[in-house]
Formats: sequence, C-alpha cells, structure tokens
Amino acid sequence: MLVQREEQLDLLRETFRNCDRQRRGHVSLVTGAVGSGKTSVLESFGDWAATSGGRVLSATASRAERELHLGVLGQLLQGARLAPDAGVRVQRLLGDGPDGPADDERISAPVLHGLFSTLLDLAEAGPLVLTVDDVHHADPASLHCLLYVARRLRHTPIMVVLAEARTLRPPHPHFRAELFSQPHFTRISLPPLTVEAITRLVDDGAEPAARETAERCLRMTGGNPLLTRALIEERPRVEAGEEPPTDPSLGDVFDQAVLGCLYRHEPGIRRVAQAMAVLDRPGPTDLLGHLLDVVPESVSPMVRVLRTTGLLDEDRLRHPRIRRSILSDMSVDERRELHQRAAEVLHEHGVEPYAVAEHLVAAGWAEAGWTVPVLHDAAAQALAVGRPDVAAGCLRLVGRADVDDEQRAATTAMVVRARWQINPLTVGGQLDQLVGAARSEGWPAEAALSTVPYLLWQGRVEEADEAIAGCAGDDEQAHAATASRRRAMHLMLGLSHPDHLAAVREAAGAPRAALLAGGSSPVQALSLLGAALTPAGDHDPVAGAEQLLHRHHGEDGMLPLLAAPLLALLWAGRADRVAAWSAALLDRPAVRHAPLWRAVLRALRAESALRLGDLTVAEQQARAALDDLPPAAWGVAVTGPLATLVACATESGRHAEAERWLAQSLPAGAFRTPLGLHYLAARARHHLALGRAHAATADLRRCGELMRAWGVDVAGLVPWRLELARVQLAVGNKAHATQLLQEQLRAPHGVDDRTRGRTLRLLAGTTAPDHRRKLLSEAVNLLQGCGDRLELVRALGDTGQTLQRAGDSAQARLLVRRAYQLAQDCGASVLAQRLVRREPGGVPAGPPAESPEPEDGLSEAERRVAALAAQGHTNRQISSKLFITVSTVEQHLTRVYRKLDVKRRSDLPARLVAFAEPLGEEIQTAAS
Repeated sequence: MLVQREEQLDLLRETFRNCDRQRRGHVSLVTGAVGSGKTSVLESFGDWAATSGGRVLSATASRAERELHLGVLGQLLQGARLAPDAGVRVQRLLGDGPDGPADDERISAPVLHGLFSTLLDLAEAGPLVLTVDDVHHADPASLHCLLYVARRLRHTPIMVVLAEARTLRPPHPHFRAELFSQPHFTRISLPPLTVEAITRLVDDGAEPAARETAERCLRMTGGNPLLTRALIEERPRVEAGEEPPTDPSLGDVFDQAVLGCLYRHEPGIRRVAQAMAVLDRPGPTDLLGHLLDVVPESVSPMVRVLRTTGLLDEDRLRHPRIRRSILSDMSVDERRELHQRAAEVLHEHGVEPYAVAEHLVAAGWAEAGWTVPVLHDAAAQALAVGRPDVAAGCLRLVGRADVDDEQRAATTAMVVRARWQINPLTVGGQLDQLVGAARSEGWPAEAALSTVPYLLWQGRVEEADEAIAGCAGDDEQAHAATASRRRAMHLMLGLSHPDHLAAVREAAGAPRAALLAGGSSPVQALSLLGAALTPAGDHDPVAGAEQLLHRHHGEDGMLPLLAAPLLALLWAGRADRVAAWSAALLDRPAVRHAPLWRAVLRALRAESALRLGDLTVAEQQARAALDDLPPAAWGVAVTGPLATLVACATESGRHAEAERWLAQSLPAGAFRTPLGLHYLAARARHHLALGRAHAATADLRRCGELMRAWGVDVAGLVPWRLELARVQLAVGNKAHATQLLQEQLRAPHGVDDRTRGRTLRLLAGTTAPDHRRKLLSEAVNLLQGCGDRLELVRALGDTGQTLQRAGDSAQARLLVRRAYQLAQDCGASVLAQRLVRREPGGVPAGPPAESPEPEDGLSEAERRVAALAAQGHTNRQISSKLFITVSTVEQHLTRVYRKLDVKRRSDLPARLVAFAEPLGEEIQTAAS
C-alpha cells in the first residue's frame, strides 16, 4: 500500500465509524489521475471495513459495459451471498429493464424501491459499504439507483465509496451535480507522491541512497504511483557500499505502466501523447493542433489531463523513457506518417532546418521541393556542431531525391566529410569522384581544398599537393576565407609530411609570427604545431596551444582543429597537459558521435600516458583507439597507436605481443610522417630489448636522418640521439654514447625537461662516481617535475645503486624500495622485479617486506605518510616527496586514521608516537 495514502484512508475510516455509531450513511468520491492509486485506496479501505464489522460489496465499472443495464449494481449484489428467495427476487428486479438497449436512466420506481430494500436488509447486521471503482464508466441505470440510495442515507447505515479518474470531460454531469449537492457527501483528492513517500517505498528509509533514488523516480514519474511502482520494481539491486546507478534500467513493466496510463483515457489523449513523442520538443497547443489536424482549442484540455498523469513536464514528455514507450506502441507506418506531418508543420512554422530535417529523416521522405535545401542546411549545421552521424543521415536522404549536377556534387563533398569522421574506409569511392571532378574542372578552390585532408590521411601526398597547387591561380581573386583555407591546407601538407615542409615555408607568404597573430583558427593551430616541430625561439608553442584549447575546447564542431595544439603540446614535452586536455575532450558529448576524432583523442591520451610512465592507461587507451577505428581505417596515422602499443608491450616484457603489433601491415608512405618516427623509435626499443642492437641502431639512424633532412630535429618528437646512446651503452660503446648524449643536451631548441632528465640519467652512468650522484640528483628532480614516473623509477634505482657502491646501504635500500613501489603503480612489473633483484643486501625477488610494526601499529610507509601529513603537507605534496601516487597516499592515511583512531589531520601530531624524517630530505642528503 502506498504510504502517502494513509491520510485519505484515515478519513474514510472515521466516516465508517460515524456511520456505525450514528446509523447514518455517507457518500465519498475518491478522485485522482489515472494511476494515482484510487483502486488501492478502495481495496485497502474495503479490507479494513470488512474486519471492523462492516459488510463490503464491491464493483468495478468498465467502458465496455456502459450499455449493460444495472451492470454495476448487479456486480455489487452478486457478492452479497443472499438467501435463495432474496436472490431470486433480486435477479427479477435486475432483469426488469427497459425494452431494447439501455441508453438512458429509465428504471421503474418499484425496481428502485425493491433494490434499495435489499440493501437495507443487508445493513441490518452492521454498516454496509458499497465501493464502485471507475464510476465514470458506470451504466446510467446503476448511477440512477446509486443516487436513489444517496438521497436516503440520513437514517440508513450505508456507506457509498466511489472512485473516479480525471477525464477529458466530466462524466455524467447530472449524476455529479446531484451527488455533490447531497448533505452527506465528501470528495477526497489523491495528490502525486512526494519524494518523502517515494523514499519510504524505495527501501523503508534504510538505504542511505534511498532519497537520491526517490528524487530520480520523482523526476521521471511526476509522482504517479503506477509509474513509480513500475520504476521501483525495475530498479536494479545495488550491493551494499556500491553507488546507485545514475538512471535506472527499465524494461517492459515500466513500458506497460506508461501505456496503461494512456489507454485508460480517451483515444484523443493518446493521440496527443503520440504527437508529443514524435515532436520531442515543447509543443504549444496550436502546433499540436496543426500536427493532428484538429482545432487547437481542443488540444488544451487533453494536455491538462496528461499533466495530471505525470507523463508531462510543462509542454513536453517528462523523460526519454516515456517517449520511447509511447513510440514503441505505434506502428512503423504511424510513426512515419506523423514524422512527415511534423516536418511539414514545423517548416510552415519557420522552425530551424535542423529540427525539420530530423523528422524528414525519420519519415524517409524528401519528395517536396523544399526538402533538399532544408536537408543540406541541416547537414551543414550538424557538421558544425560535431554531429557527422546526423549529417550523414540527412545527406543519405538527399541522395534519393531528384537533384541537379551542382547539388549532387555539393552533396558528395558533404557526404565525404561526414562519413570520413565516422569511418574513413567508407569514403573511398566518393573521394575519387571528388578528386576526378575537381581535376576535370581545373581545380576550383572550394572543390580542390575540400579533398586535401582526406588525401593526406590516405597518404596520397602528391595528389594533395596537386590540388593545392591547382587552385593557386585563383589567389588574387580569391575571397579572404578561401585564401586562408588554402594557407591552412598548405601547412597541413608540410606538417603531416615534412618532406614538403621546406616548400611550404617558401609558399607560406608570411612569417610565422604573423600567421600566429592574425591567421584564422586553423592557420593558428597548424602554425603552433609548426612552432613545436621547428622551434626557433620566436614563439612559445605551449602557451599558444593552451590558449587555443581554452578558447575552443567547448565547441563540439572544433574537434578537428584541436588535434594540432595537442600534438604541439606533446612534441613540446608537455605530455601532462596533453593527458589532461585529451581526457577532458573525451568527456565531450560530441565525441560519442565522431569515432574518428574519439580515436585520435584516445591515441593522443595513450601516447601522453606512455610518456608519463602510466603503462596501464597508455595500453588501454591505445587499444580503445584501434577499437574505435580499425587499423585499416587509420591511413598513415596508424603508426601512432601501434607505436604506443609496441612500447607498452616492450616495457612490460611481453615481447611476443609486441611482435604481433609490429606484424600489422602499414600503408605506403607511413614513414613519411612524424608519427612514423614514433613507430621507428618504438620498434628500436623492442629490438634492443631482444638483444638486436644492429636492428635498433638501423631504425634510430633512419629516424635521425629523416628528422635532420626534414628540419624537425626536436627531442619531443623522437630523442633519437638519446635512444641511440642507450643502444651504444648496451653494446659497451661508452665513448660514442657519451658523445650522443652531450649532443642531445647541446641542442639549441627542442630539449624538454623529460628528455634532459633522461639524458642526464644515462650520462651519469658514463661519469665518475662523485659526479654521477650530482647528475642523478638533477635527473630525479627533472623527471619528477615533468611527471615521467617510469623514467623516475630508473633514476631512483640508479641512485640507489650508486649509494650502495658508496657504502650507504640503508639509504640505497630505501630508494630502491620506493622505486619498486612506483614501478608497480606504473604497471611496469618487469622493471619492478629487476629493481628487487639488484637491491642491496641480497633481497630475493618479490615485493620488499615491510618493517615490523611498532607499538602504535603503523608500518614504516604509513609512518612516513603520517609524519608529512602532520607537518601540513597536502596529499599531492606527500606523493611528490615520497615518490608514490596520490592514491597510495590516501590509502596509507585511511589506515593511519583507523589505527590511531583520529578523525582529521589536525589530530595527527598529538597521536604520533615517533617522527620520521621526510624522504625528500634523505634524497637531498644522499645526492649532495
């Protein structure tokens, strides 16, 4: 029973008691929306009255039995268990109806008197309760008889309880008017459920999240008890301690509850609900009237009735699930017909093309002359807001319409743009058509430039160059926007395939500073990427990239633009900012609808995670990128995610898996791109890990030759000298390795902190012990600052080994153990085990054992974290000082609070039994 109905039930119970005490009857009318719980109230009260000395007779009226003469009264008396002679008499009275169909209230006075007498006899032993549900569907004769009873209740212990739903028009107006005028009449209205009532229904208030669940239910059902019960029944079970789902998973029970609310109303009301479901937007009554081809004034009362059921919130359906339930009840033809009518009406009302096209696509109809321009405009708008899937749907419909050659060419160009963002593999045929048409027409600027990004993606560099050069003759007469676009395509050509970069610089026509300051957004973005690849000290690509990302990250249609500043940040050595921005952009709603850009963002996030030493995230994101876009669809860019996966597998010691990734076929021209250099470097590290130094050297020398030939010799792209030095150290050629490392440090531009820290660590291995500790200390600081935890592990391990050789075993063991924990956090278990095997003191392979717990119960690790927290350091500062993750700090503090029985950080100083020196000071002491 719904808890909120107790107040109404108490009123009925008190009326029953008065009826019993005073031997005086009463009529109560329970009203409420469909699904508001009227039947539940009648049943609950009837059960209570039967156990309280009353005799209860019940009936339920039905729309199908309105023409059944005295049908409701017959139901009441059927449950009376009358004596045989009384039963015969009642049957004779009930059968004494008018000749022909009972289309009015005609009933003779003797019949009325006889039926009333029967009811009086039943009330002799105690109060008689007559309950009639859905009285608005009752037959006229039964209503006439009930009024006869109502007029004679002053001295009769008969209680009549009727239930009625709110309908489009008040049913039986004469019956209601006379009933409302009776002196012993009460009207009881059932309001929607409140959040408190739903909370008690969810879990009797025991579940902490019950109120949150109840608020979601209220937003979805409007407090309609029928919908609420269905929602709670469908609610998935939540294990103790788990977060409840954001939106309950619903099924057939809720669908049937929605349809039950509609089918118990007049057909016109259901039709209005269907129109609102098809529109899926606020629907004014005049718009709904035109859509349904009815007088708009007749729609207003239907909307009011729908509001009472909880299905509407203001002028639209309350929740998408309600809309889906209504649409699923309609046939395909019904939906298409209504969508077509909606498109026509919205177009007549001047609604934006995007909304009109949605209905045209749903109806699959584009036969009217006005539909093609609307679909074109809607497709352009969809592309501008990052919805290539919507644009593709609009353009697919245009393809079925009868259009001229010019419209067909424009449509083909837009189809390529839309479908390319979903899956580049699907645009091959249309792209060839575009290129062929543009070439035959002398490369008009608009058609020529539209093909360039797709040609470059597929590695068709010469064709892209031909397209750009082909429209160069139009520059003098070109519109400023076209000239800017041509400049952007020229930059894209040179930056994606740097063997064209020198020619692009000559043709740019303006210095980089001017392009960055006054160019369009695409020109600025690509110029920033150029500043990262060819640094000259005249502009900071990091600051410019951050500004561009801040300016455009909230614009869904600008995702293609943002790949350039993200790459600029990556190649400028700011993998931490790439990780943050790519994670934020992946949360954008538009990314769900553009698989290509989602895959690109994931590939960038994967590479940035790799450079930050997080192998788990790097591999997860790279795999997801290849799931979003299969390798064959990546074009020449496939080397990016493949390189990340090869590097992750190599670092994790899974060499067979790395070989499988390397066995993937690459498109022609893959090594003409900067991402191809990532691949060569990853393959070289894999070769070195397997002892193939010659193959590793060949790949890295090829990297260096290409980068110097292209003029993009920056360490953020590939630090080939550093990687080649690693190979030389592995084969014992320390002199050549030292030379390469010193060359890497002397580079005038493009040496970021990560590269410098890694270089200093390797260089430390080639120097004398006294200088080695200083280099390692600087390397630790640089790697900690740039966030590369994997290289920091190596630097800490080398520092520990150096301290061990100097005789400081305690400090050495401490650093190596911290490095081990950090390596485990990074997912580099192979490196972690290598650290343990070489730990001073002959500690066996496996996790280092914790020190015995002192009297306060804190382990060594917990004590160090607690000491720093007591000094006022934040979790992030503690993480930095102890070379552990923030998550590990939080876990240690949770155990510290529990063991010391404290609630907050301010209680720690008084409760700590001993004080541990911060690890950061120990490192400084050891390095000095």
